[in-house]
Amino acid sequence: MSSRLLVEASFSIEHRTVARSNFELPAQSDFLLLHVLKSQFSTLQSGASLLANPNQAARLKLDRRKTELLLVRLKPELLIETATRLRLYQTGAHLLFRSPMTPVTEDHRLRQTLESILAELENGAAGWREVIRSLVNQLAVYLLREHINVRRSDEMELSRAGLVDRRLRRAVEFMHDNCGRELSLSEIAAAAYLSEFHFARLFKKITGLTPHAYLAGLRIERARRLLAESDMAIVEVGAMVGYASQSHFTKVFREATGMTPRAFRQALANQ
Repeated sequence: MSSRLLVEASFSIEHRTVARSNFELPAQSDFLLLHVLKSQFSTLQSGASLLANPNQAARLKLDRRKTELLLVRLKPELLIETATRLRLYQTGAHLLFRSPMTPVTEDHRLRQTLESILAELENGAAGWREVIRSLVNQLAVYLLREHINVRRSDEMELSRAGLVDRRLRRAVEFMHDNCGRELSLSEIAAAAYLSEFHFARLFKKITGLTPHAYLAGLRIERARRLLAESDMAIVEVGAMVGYASQSHFTKVFREATGMTPRAFRQALANQ
């Protein structure tokens, strides 16, 4: 169940309640902040945050009763633009969280900023969107100061698909461009000029995911954007991201987001 949503071009915010012990968010091209609002789980208490880099899946073990989460997704372009303004970024550098998926428990400023974002999202007072945009910009600056390494790398580069390893860039862009149809491993590997075996092994080593698991996450993220930014019928959205059957699309979307596509769109409309 999710009570509030905000989806914008450079970021998205989601307040979600989870009532299961195993929780997983598929890898996507955004930076992800997952903040625990209420939980009884012994190793992930209320107030803790987890930070996930682009193309990194987030897997958690939670309290079976109910755990409230705040999910903040930041586009790499937002952080790169901010780093450029601060003169922290140069062409050829890459940005990555220093300690991805390690609980952050003592950062009171991070916690305060995330919970201020949640308060604006929940209260919906006059100007709440503008306040959230301001808080997200402050959050980007703070993350660059305290939680992100900016390093030059010959392996990473910025592409249409975000920050990717240059050895995988062509294949990742191919998946982004063709996620609306069935893709075989041989097609994806060919885009990187590699054999299926070597491509699958390299992709899993670099991203921690199989190519088709990455593709599934990409389809869900695109579906979220289409549901938020267009008036397309749900069946059309499903077809646009590669699901000919609306029931199959609904099942996959719900497994990934905790909501049906209709409930997701309704949560946005309620704002």
